[in-house]
Amino acid sequence: MRLLALALLGVLAGGPAAAAVHPDAQADRMELVLPKGKLELRLLAPGIVQLRVDGTHEPATPVIDAQANFDAVAVQREQQGDDQVMRSDQLTLRWNPGRAELRMEDHDGHLLLDADLSHALDGRWSLRHAKGDPQYGIGGLNAFDADTGNLLRQGKQIATAGKQGHTGAPFVWSSAGYGVLADAEPARFELTDTSIAVRADQQSVRTLYLLAGRPADLFAQVRELSGAAPMFPKWAMGFTNSQWGIDEQEALSLVDTYRAKHIPIDNFTFDFDWKAWGEDMGEFRWNTDKFPDGPSGKLKQAMDSRGMHMTGIMKPRVHVDTVEGREATAHGYWLAQSQPAPDYFSHKTVRDIDFDNAAARQWFFDDALKHSFDTGIVGWWNDEADDSGVDTQFLNMQRALYDGQRAYSDQRVWSVNRNFYLGSQRYAYGVWSGDIQSGFASMAAQRQRMLAAFDVGAMHWGMDGGGFKAPRPSDENYARWIEFGAFTPVFRVHGDFGQKRQPWTYGPVAEKAATDAIRLRYSLIPYIYAYEYQNHATGVGLVRPLQFAYPDDPRQRDRIDAWMFGEYLLVSPVVEQGQTIKHLSLPPGQWIGYFDGKRYEGGHDIALPVDANGWGDIPLFIREGAIIPQQAAMDYVGEQAVTSLDVLVFPADRETRFDVYDDDGETYGYEKGDYFLQPLTVQRANGVVNFHAAAASGRYRPALKDYVLAIHGSAAAAVSSNGQALAMRDSVQALRAADGEGWARGKDRYGDVTYVKIAAGGARDVQLTVAAGSP
Repeated sequence: MRLLALALLGVLAGGPAAAAVHPDAQADRMELVLPKGKLELRLLAPGIVQLRVDGTHEPATPVIDAQANFDAVAVQREQQGDDQVMRSDQLTLRWNPGRAELRMEDHDGHLLLDADLSHALDGRWSLRHAKGDPQYGIGGLNAFDADTGNLLRQGKQIATAGKQGHTGAPFVWSSAGYGVLADAEPARFELTDTSIAVRADQQSVRTLYLLAGRPADLFAQVRELSGAAPMFPKWAMGFTNSQWGIDEQEALSLVDTYRAKHIPIDNFTFDFDWKAWGEDMGEFRWNTDKFPDGPSGKLKQAMDSRGMHMTGIMKPRVHVDTVEGREATAHGYWLAQSQPAPDYFSHKTVRDIDFDNAAARQWFFDDALKHSFDTGIVGWWNDEADDSGVDTQFLNMQRALYDGQRAYSDQRVWSVNRNFYLGSQRYAYGVWSGDIQSGFASMAAQRQRMLAAFDVGAMHWGMDGGGFKAPRPSDENYARWIEFGAFTPVFRVHGDFGQKRQPWTYGPVAEKAATDAIRLRYSLIPYIYAYEYQNHATGVGLVRPLQFAYPDDPRQRDRIDAWMFGEYLLVSPVVEQGQTIKHLSLPPGQWIGYFDGKRYEGGHDIALPVDANGWGDIPLFIREGAIIPQQAAMDYVGEQAVTSLDVLVFPADRETRFDVYDDDGETYGYEKGDYFLQPLTVQRANGVVNFHAAAASGRYRPALKDYVLAIHGSAAAAVSSNGQALAMRDSVQALRAADGEGWARGKDRYGDVTYVKIAAGGARDVQLTVAAGSP
């Protein structure tokens, strides 16, 4: 029917009545003849246009996934005067050979981009757009840029991986409904109020992609072109303590203190200390002076018994006068741009490996590193590869570890790295914002760095919570930083040599505030992990800038003070010292304070009182329509089997959805269908709330037995499931204890609530009828 409607639109626009719809492999292509040669146009997907200089072999850079493939797209082709027209479900293309002009319109006929292709064969691409369209992407700031910056992009911009926390991509996009992606590294963009120009210095841009759709569509298309991000292990949704200056005894003591205090944690990351740095194979093996039980596996057993993972730092350099250094010399593995020089830590001569060299990558994950992996180093903190000035050095360093670990084990790969260039995400690549200062100003500046990272597709972002560099953060600064970090994808703390970042080292007030924030994070693990899957499946991660979530609202175009944490939570951390009042503008819609249950009408400025003494309050809001699964906070992920999920539900007049997701959390079985995915939807209308659970898909069977839905709003008079009345219980406690399904009334901080217990996994249609006389 949609294709028939498009054909009718073609007739109304003056096209032939018999415009054809083509599903075959060639109809989605067009040859664009220019005076000096030809461009090949292919509609790779309904919203993806590929423009390629004739004869180009691709991909030219790691930006584009060499494994990407696309099925033929059903299109409508016609001639309208001088224009050759191609239509898909999402866009219309109009090619005018006389003017060398390609117009891309949305489904409703609105102009998105108008490309002048007269210089495309020379690698210079020029596109026009509507005046004032907001532009995002390309890159952000590094750790030491003084300006906090913003998210909008204008003027001359260079897409580069950069240094110290920079994130980049040859990708510019607009919330007006389009994106432009170049197969280039690096790439130069020049943005004006009405135009986008793209070129590159080192190699000509021979392939350009035009994308059409809402922000979520654009990032899904980037995922199709650049490749999916593999899922991090489930433990990586939790808290990480990194430390420089530690040994085995202290590490075990710190973990025991976390456990005794019931402060959740899942990962301890070691700096130089874990390595025998400077010795033969010392880049890849345990330092037995500091970690005597590392090589035997006894330390791993001790950490496993405590529910802890160990991850370790990796460097792009090796010592020249060692076994591995001589191997690198013999096989030509050194990076040409890197010259032998004294290492700042060992003071011995080192040199960087050339990770663009496939043989060097294969060599890097050697037998010594495999042994370290077997004995507990199960994640990679890659440092300082940005110093080489090669955009792909960090990308390919992590690729060496990703390919090596995946060939050796089915255990999921985890990493953090100090810069990002698009394509890196294919290798289980996280990025952190570099060696940042402590202090409130530095903490506040991380907001822009995080949101700018998401604008280029770096969805696994984190920072050195508390700041890396001296001075020691104040107790208040530490507490507020932990609250900020709890609402980022990669939640970790780290400090310079000898600095501690454990909550109890900052006094009892900060410890309580930090502990509460960490526990809140752990209660949201089911919610967070579902978005980890969504990032893998759709290219859209846990954190979303507000212009992403509200693309049609000009007031959200350049905000860094708040962001969406998944679809249904908005957070705006306190980042000012001693703040007593926080002014915040909520986006349009209805909002509920997470902690106090107060209701807010969006689109207005609000003034929130801030606890300047206890530091324990987090400005956190629930979006109407929310479906938020939660569990009891544990000391570590997987400490106990989760047999029941509490699901906060706030019905709206529109239907809303959340997909509950689970898998084994450890392996790549999810790639083969070993997962559990159950869509939940809710809507209220005319005194009735309809909640639907679709049948779960996937082969994985979790321990989960039931959901206890907390459906907020007017109290229910009756509840049915699949048309059958459910038994009413006296209280939610009785409901939880009872066998089988049922319901109960109650109150919580949000007001009246109807609790409904249903079995997980199967299809359920639950209907709540509001009590007579209720609003």
